[in-house]
Amino acid sequence: MIKKYTCQNGVRIVLENIPTVRSVAIGLWIKAGSINETESNNGISHFLEHMFFKGTTTRNAKEIAESFDSIGGQVNAFTSKEYTCYYAKVLDNHASYALNVLGDMFFNSTFDSEELQKERNVVFEEIKMYEDTPDDIVHDLLSRAVYEKNPLAYPILGREETLATFTTETLKQYVHEMYTPDRLVISVAGNVDESFIKEVEKLFGSYEGGKPANVQQEKPVFHYNTLKKKKETEQAHLCLGYEGLPIGNSNAYSLIVMNNILGGSMSSRLFQEVREQRGLAYSVYSYHSGYQDSGLVTIYGGTGANQMDVLFQTIQQTIDTFKRDGITAKELNNSKEQLKGNLMLSLESTNSRMSRNGKNELVLGKHRSLDEIVELIDNVTQESVAAITNKVFTDQHAMAFISPIEEWQSK
Repeated sequence: MIKKYTCQNGVRIVLENIPTVRSVAIGLWIKAGSINETESNNGISHFLEHMFFKGTTTRNAKEIAESFDSIGGQVNAFTSKEYTCYYAKVLDNHASYALNVLGDMFFNSTFDSEELQKERNVVFEEIKMYEDTPDDIVHDLLSRAVYEKNPLAYPILGREETLATFTTETLKQYVHEMYTPDRLVISVAGNVDESFIKEVEKLFGSYEGGKPANVQQEKPVFHYNTLKKKKETEQAHLCLGYEGLPIGNSNAYSLIVMNNILGGSMSSRLFQEVREQRGLAYSVYSYHSGYQDSGLVTIYGGTGANQMDVLFQTIQQTIDTFKRDGITAKELNNSKEQLKGNLMLSLESTNSRMSRNGKNELVLGKHRSLDEIVELIDNVTQESVAAITNKVFTDQHAMAFISPIEEWQSK
């Protein structure tokens, strides 16, 4: 049972008591990601995520790490396009201690200039590492092809030019504007009762935030561009992009089932056709990214540069067959059972439950029970999958590829 509580200052707390475990996961979810950035400060959300671990007024970076190592806990963070999350997982008897350390990081980080310079170099190296993985970069390239100058196209890591401009004052100003109480959700899952809500409220329920900077966010428009990048790689990497659905859309579960059958598993059409039947790729898959005002269905495949034409044509033929013939009753049933199984298995982890509840509260503002989700999956039909397939897979698509051969053209 999920308990929701809103503090006087607007901070939302969601707590799920799981008395059968001995762990507690705590997550601070902030509605601030690369979509809230501008061209001049791109990367600041992710950089801040790093800097929150680099020292407070009472703990240095090593002491923050030792705080969790000494109790056998885990602490980490991640940044996405639409939010940032700082989280810890500890034994239940250390829940209050972990909450206080997270609170110290949240309120008392100093963003020391010396630490800032060191961490800037760390992120530079992270960007270089990312640049060395073309099967990752090609997805960012597709985002640029689809969203052009909209912030959804910005790389989460930012760029070296923008990172070089960040100062202690820049970071503090961004926290002041974006880490406001109305943008914060604290999600707790594990062996703690409702009294823990009072502990969270005591720490986070009275702080005030600044007024957000007046940055107008335009609704993203889906563009059908092609972007290519020549890189001396052993493989060529291809991404095709189709317009999907915003998060929370009523047709989401038909799309999830459809994607699972097309390219979301080892038994999927794309995996079987591209890898198992033709041996064209080691890695081929599809996935859907749902955002507040947009959605993107991505198909990825990596193959030898001289096989790009065959890979592209095979993907297109698979989609055409998918649209023309629809899905079988067996595929529909298998996909539903797989999705329900994945859901149930993931919820055996307190971290997964904390993440699910935090994201749902932050992005959707509502929570569905397991029974409701299972019902929504069960309600998907062959007809609803056919309808969403025809809606998504039109004659137009965006494309991004990275290849040692610059002049490859899809036929």
